[in-house]
Amino acid sequence: MTISLTPAELAAYIDYTLLKPEATDADVVALVEEGAALGCFSVCVSPTFVALAVKQAAGRIKVATVCGFPSGKHVSVIKAAEAAQSVADGADEVDMVIDIGAAKQGDFAAVQADIAAVRAVVPAGRILKVIIESAALTDEEIVACCKASEAAGADFVKTSTGFHSAGGATVHSVSLMAQTVGGRLGVKASGGVRTLADALGAIEAGATRLGMSGAAAVLAELAGVTPATPATDY
Repeated sequence: MTISLTPAELAAYIDYTLLKPEATDADVVALVEEGAALGCFSVCVSPTFVALAVKQAAGRIKVATVCGFPSGKHVSVIKAAEAAQSVADGADEVDMVIDIGAAKQGDFAAVQADIAAVRAVVPAGRILKVIIESAALTDEEIVACCKASEAAGADFVKTSTGFHSAGGATVHSVSLMAQTVGGRLGVKASGGVRTLADALGAIEAGATRLGMSGAAAVLAELAGVTPATPATDY
């Protein structure tokens, strides 16, 4: 049976996301204002926008960002430096991308070390999420990446960047990740979570956070109303 949530309850799961390369300062300001008004958990923006988002948020909504995004093919010292700068700029949460190739060739020690390097600069009280790009992995690789994330001290595992050609979150991948971490870590479903059915299905499968660019439209659908103005497609 599909779970039942109020719009406010669903909003509390959402990282309202704007990671388009062409995003502008005005887009980020609008995202923060809309995300705060909707009651979303956070806004997720590119590293160059963290300081602006934190200033605009003024404590009304948390600010998340990304690291090693979207390919994950950055050396660990660069990922760590990027994460450290975002923390210095005020980011509450950092979503890092693993080296997916390392996972595909079975080098999970390298995956764990990469995550640990970023964890070392994301201090206690700041959340580290690990993007494993689940659609590009086998079930066995998903499980191993989740175990490496936990061993490295991550707070969440996350399905997808939303930029990979293999696709984004699925109910199966979310469920497998949730089973693997067993409530010890959070699970973020992102990439392709576009409708109310997608959102509720992901939560029912075990997601504790959702990455969404179309939060306004989904929350309006749940409330049974039509937005006064078309929702911005971030």
